[in-house]
Amino acid sequence: MKNLLIISAALLAACTEGGAQQKSDKAGPAAVPVSMLEVAPREVPVALDAVGRAEGSREVQVRARVAGILERQMYNEGDPVKAGAPLFRIEREPFEIELQQARGVLAQEESRAALAQQELERLKGLADRRAISQREADQAASSAQQSVAAIQIARARVRQAELNLSYTKIDAPIGGITGRAMQSIGSLVSPASDSAVLTSITRADPLWIRFSLSEAEFARLRANESNRIVVKVEMADGTPYAQDGRLNFSGSTVDAATGTVQMRAEVPNAKLQLLPGQYLRVRVVAGTTQAIVVPQTAVAQNQAGRYVWVADAEGKAAQRAIRAGDWLGSDWVVLEGLKPGDRVILDNLARLRPGVPVQARKSG
Repeated sequence: MKNLLIISAALLAACTEGGAQQKSDKAGPAAVPVSMLEVAPREVPVALDAVGRAEGSREVQVRARVAGILERQMYNEGDPVKAGAPLFRIEREPFEIELQQARGVLAQEESRAALAQQELERLKGLADRRAISQREADQAASSAQQSVAAIQIARARVRQAELNLSYTKIDAPIGGITGRAMQSIGSLVSPASDSAVLTSITRADPLWIRFSLSEAEFARLRANESNRIVVKVEMADGTPYAQDGRLNFSGSTVDAATGTVQMRAEVPNAKLQLLPGQYLRVRVVAGTTQAIVVPQTAVAQNQAGRYVWVADAEGKAAQRAIRAGDWLGSDWVVLEGLKPGDRVILDNLARLRPGVPVQARKSG
C-alpha cells in the first residue's frame, strides 16, 4: 500500500511539471528590456566633408631683374615682411656708370640738335633770298630732324639705365611670409638663368584651402546655394578652427579622371595658426534641412548594408535597412528607411532576433 502511494505521488508531480512546461511554451520567450527612441524629423545642417590643402592667397617668386653680384640680404628667412620692405641689394656701381654714360650721350645729342637747328634757320634765310640752292636747305632740315630723333633715343637709353639701376634694389612686392634665400651673398645672379630666383613670399592671411567635392555633393551644395554657405576647418590636432571661412571659387567643370569638382575656400589667418601646405579637414555647411537622426550606437551593419532594430506594432523586434548620411556629433542622419513615429531600439542589440518581444524600460 505504501509503494502504491509513492507511485501515485510521483505520477501527480510529473503531470504537474508537464502542465507547467506546456503553459510556459505557450507563453513564449520573455520580453527583452530595451531603450527606445520614437524618431521624428528635426533640423540638421546640410554639411559636406572633404580633405583640403592650404595655400597662400598670394604666392610670388622674388627674382633678379638685372645681372650682377648679390651684395646684401636684408631680411631674416621665414620672417613676415610688409610690401616694399628691402630684401636684397645687387652691386650698383656698374649701373651707375652706365647711367652716367647714357646721360653724357644725351647731352651730346642735345648739343648737336641745337647746332643743327641754328644751321637750319641760317640756311633757310639764305634759301629765301636764293643765295643757296633749295637742296642745301632741305639737307639742313633733315639733319635737324635726325638730331631730334637722336635725342629721343638717348633719352630712352637714360630711362633704361635709370630703370636698371633701380632694379639693384629688390624689395618685397607683397606683404607676407618670406621663404629661404635661394642665392648666397657674393653670387652672380642673372635674369636669364636659374639664379634669377632669390626667394619667395607667401601671403598667409587670408589663407586659401583647395578641396574637391563629388558630383553628388556638388549638386547638394548647388541646391542649397540660396543659403549662407559657411566653411569650417579642423586643425591638424583635431580641434576646430576658431574662425569660419567662405567659398571664393567653385569649378565649372567636372574632372573626368576623378569625377570631382574643384573648390576653394578663404579663411582668416591673422595669427598664422594654419600654414600653407597643410592638409586640413573641411566641412562646408549650406543651411539646414529636416531629417531623422538616430544615435550611432543604434546602427549596425551586415553584408546587405546598415540597419537598425525597430519595435513593430506588436512590440516585437524587426530589422529595418537604412541609408545613412552624415554624422552629426554622436548621431547619424538617416536619409532613407525610417519614417516619423518609428520606434528605434537603442540598446541590448546583441539579444535581439527578428520576432523577439521587446519591452521599453520605464524612465526614472
